[in-house]
Formats: sequence, structure tokens, C-alpha cells
Amino acid sequence: MTAPHAAPRPGLMLLEDALAQLLTAAAPVADTEAVPTFDADGRVLAQDVVSALDVPGHDNTSMDGYAVRAADLQAAAGGGVPVSQRIPAGHWGAALQPGTVARIFTGAPVPAGADAVVMQEEAEPAGEADGWPLVRFKTVPTPGQWIRRQGEDVRRGAVVLPQGTRLGPAELGLAASIGFAHLTVTRRVRVALFSSGDELVMPGDVPPEHMKPGAIYNSNRFFLRALLQRLGCEVSDLGIVPDQREATVAALRSAAEAHDLILTSGGVSVGEEDHIKPAVQQLGGLDLWQIGMKPGKPFAHGWVQRAGAGERCHFVGLPGNPVSSFVTFLLLVRPFVRRLQGVHAPSAGLPLPQRLVAHFDLPKGDKRREFLRVRRNADGGLSLFPNQSSGVLTSVAWGDGLVDNPPGRAIAYGDPVDYLSFDSLLS
Repeated sequence: MTAPHAAPRPGLMLLEDALAQLLTAAAPVADTEAVPTFDADGRVLAQDVVSALDVPGHDNTSMDGYAVRAADLQAAAGGGVPVSQRIPAGHWGAALQPGTVARIFTGAPVPAGADAVVMQEEAEPAGEADGWPLVRFKTVPTPGQWIRRQGEDVRRGAVVLPQGTRLGPAELGLAASIGFAHLTVTRRVRVALFSSGDELVMPGDVPPEHMKPGAIYNSNRFFLRALLQRLGCEVSDLGIVPDQREATVAALRSAAEAHDLILTSGGVSVGEEDHIKPAVQQLGGLDLWQIGMKPGKPFAHGWVQRAGAGERCHFVGLPGNPVSSFVTFLLLVRPFVRRLQGVHAPSAGLPLPQRLVAHFDLPKGDKRREFLRVRRNADGGLSLFPNQSSGVLTSVAWGDGLVDNPPGRAIAYGDPVDYLSFDSLLS
């Protein structure tokens, strides 16, 4: 069990408290749509899926073999038994005649009178009698052997997939197995993504050799867009907004009308001068949080008023450092978006960590709860990326997950640690 995390320094918010506030604020999108089951991968159910039939619809065999009455084989005492009929999958056989067996194939209905199935490997030909083939059995089955009972998978009237389920391949197959060609899902969450800062340059616009001093390529825009799309969002990339108050206000006002969430990165540190904070405050409301985590202390959540409708568009501002932006997205924005999508609150939060062994030393823990970039190694332990700076995006590309390390905790080689895989955080 994960140990409780120590209280953060005064003025810093616990990650769990920040996440709880975000999930409370994130009312699921109300609009729904019916989509073909073929196209529903990754969508979130807006209605329960209720079965109108039993699955299987009848007792059937799980093996190729022979449908038998076990007592008849005991009476035959190893002699040949007549094969009275042949039942392929998709065909209904006649009631089993006493003293006979039926050749049967996987998925075929078990005929009335039969109480077991013997797999074909346990049978062998034994000639003919009265025009019927005979078969000899090497074993006598117990009643119920290799029979799948009607409704043992799904019962008629059962809620097979509850509202709020995020659909994956298994869920789509299950829905199809009870006849659903279409599913009612919440519409995609609409997210406006933009950056602000005169130092930002788009790759391809300026070659590296012509970059001005202080200019940087806008990497955050690329991974944030990809992360949102992986979550199934409808993303509007609004590019780089000029570093001017009027332009920022105009971009926020326009984005709020057509989106559920506006997501930005940079400009949310305490005391930093930027245009996003006053622009959001002018159009709505803004909370600046200092979260007791590293990387990713500065975080902003607020809202922008929509004109005339009395409705609000959510706003989230992430830190500008790329690793901070990446990690806070995984730990805070991802659960927030999943809640907007209608995913049930318990499953909308953070995944449970795995308990793995550290193959590194961390002589001194940070004052904040730290998320270390690590990678599983060939020996089953976790290796630590040597540079844990919040500006080193290489650590994220190299790593396959995060160690969730409590405040002040040193780690010695061989210590068990809590590991959150990127696969679990990106699903």
C-alpha cells in the first residue's frame, strides 16, 4: 500500500487536493451522440448498455467432440456407441436418442438429453452397426463437462457496460456480442490550445542557425496537442498568440465560445508578468495554485465567461518548462479531461502505482513530492535519468514512467518505490 505523502510546505497545495478540486469543477459534457460501434473506440458511454438477450443464448459446446449422456457411456463399459446425428455450429440438433451420442462442433447447441461433451481427442472410431458409425470413448465424462451454459456470460436485462465507461476493444466486442451496432456516447471534449510568448518560434519557420538569442522552439505545443488527441479530444490549435494584452483577451474570448477547455503553458509562476493572467481575470476568474510537487509547482485553473449564454469555459494554465508541463498534464489535466468526458470519478483519477525496486541512489529527497523520470531495465528494476531538471525533455523521451517519491525521502539502491508507467498515464 502506498504510504501517505507528507504535508507540503506552508502555502503549497497537496496534489490530491488540487486533483479533487479539479474533478469537482469538471461537470461532464452534457451533449451526446450515437456513433457506430466500429467507430466508438476511446469514447465514453453516455447511457448504460443493457443486454436484451442471454449470452450464450443456449447451452453449447466449447469443444469439438461428442455430446453424450454420461450414464449411457458408463453402461457401454468401453464398447462402441452409435453416433445418431451431426450438429455443426449454427444448427439445432434433435433430442438425443437414448444409448447414442451426437457428433458436435464448437459453439453448436447441446441437444436435449445430453449432459456432457467428450472432446474428439478422447474418442476413436469403432466400426459401424445398423448403418450408424460407432465411436469408443477413452474416458467417461462428468455431467456438465465442456458445456457452456445459457447466460453464463451475460444475463438478459443485465447492465453490461455502465454509463461513464471508456470504451476499448474488449468493451466494443462485448457490446457487439449483445447486438449493439451503435452506442450513445458523450461528444468529444473541445479544447483550444495556444501559446503566448515572444520568445517562441515554430519549427520550420526559422532554421536553428538563424535563431535569435533567447528564442526557443515551441515544443510544448506539439506534445500537448498529441496528449489531448490521445485522450480523444477535438483540439483547436490556435498557435502562438502575440504577447499583447488585447490580442490575448481576444483569443480567450473567441476560444471560450466554441470550446469546453482552454489550455495554455507558461506564464503561471507567482510574480511573473504576463498577459494571460490578467486577461483570464478580466473575462472570468482565475485561481493560481502552488502545488507541492516537483516538477510542476505553478498551476492555474479558472474560467472564461461565454457571451450571453451564462456559461463558462474552463481554463487551465500549465508551467512553461517542458517537463513540468508534461508531468502536470499527466497528473492533473488528464484526469480533469476524463471527467469532462463523463468517465466515472473513481476511474478518472490517477492509476494505482506499481511497487518496483530502485536501481539507483537518491541521497537526499526534495522538500516537495517529486516525480522522477525512470525507465525499467533488463533486471526488472528502475534506472534513473541522470538529469532531473524540469527543462530536460530528453528525460521524458528516454523514460517509461515516473517514481512517485514523498517529500524528503532519500532512496537507496534496492529500495521499493511507487512507479507510475507512462502507459497507464497515457491510456
